[in-house]
Amino acid sequence: MKGVLICGGSGTRLRPLTEITNKSLLPVYNKPLVEYPLGKLVDAGITDIVIISGNEHIDQMASYLGSGGRFGCKFTYRVQDKAEGIAQALGMAEEFADGDSICAILGDNIYFDNLTPAITSFKSGGHVFLKEVPDAERFGVATLRYAQGDKAVVDSIEEKPKKPKSNFAVTGCYVYDHRCFEVIRNLKPSARGEFEITDVSRWYLEHGELTASVLKNEWIDAGTFESLHRAAVMVQERQK
Repeated sequence: MKGVLICGGSGTRLRPLTEITNKSLLPVYNKPLVEYPLGKLVDAGITDIVIISGNEHIDQMASYLGSGGRFGCKFTYRVQDKAEGIAQALGMAEEFADGDSICAILGDNIYFDNLTPAITSFKSGGHVFLKEVPDAERFGVATLRYAQGDKAVVDSIEEKPKKPKSNFAVTGCYVYDHRCFEVIRNLKPSARGEFEITDVSRWYLEHGELTASVLKNEWIDAGTFESLHRAAVMVQERQK
């Protein structure tokens, strides 16, 4: 399995900070935000990783992360010239994946759960990680047929619904087999002009090949000042 670390997007909610650097390089307590999702890939034994970022700050990203040697990884870099959604960014990794399954994770997501068992046990199809949140309309939302422990069976998925049918957000870590790239090539832009990762997960759901884990601990989408601050406080508390 190969890793895809997606650090694109313009970070508009974090301006003016993101006018000078990629949001994934902003500090969360004692290290840059990007190291937290990167750590989840490394913990799962994934060391061949492509980093996808916009052209505004790709030089800073490469300057900080380097070849990957100090993280025990090998990094490849791809420039996303225009931000057209997570699925579009993931599609840029097709040549890199070279037929392997992938674990894609967003560079501004922090997980306090151990994702390794779900990632390393993956065989085929698709797998997503769900978290119950109070503001589900900000995310892809899954309704569940049932949940038992940390396992769930997904009944439906929709992208940023105005009236969510549940409070289960689809978080920013996705495990797919190599067929995801064919799905992405055939996607059409959504009403907001983006290629939605939710549509990729829905394809696996419609083919009866989507599995899901329910997160028990905190998950933070650190794309706002408030969530970035909360992430720093939580990391500090856990390191005491």
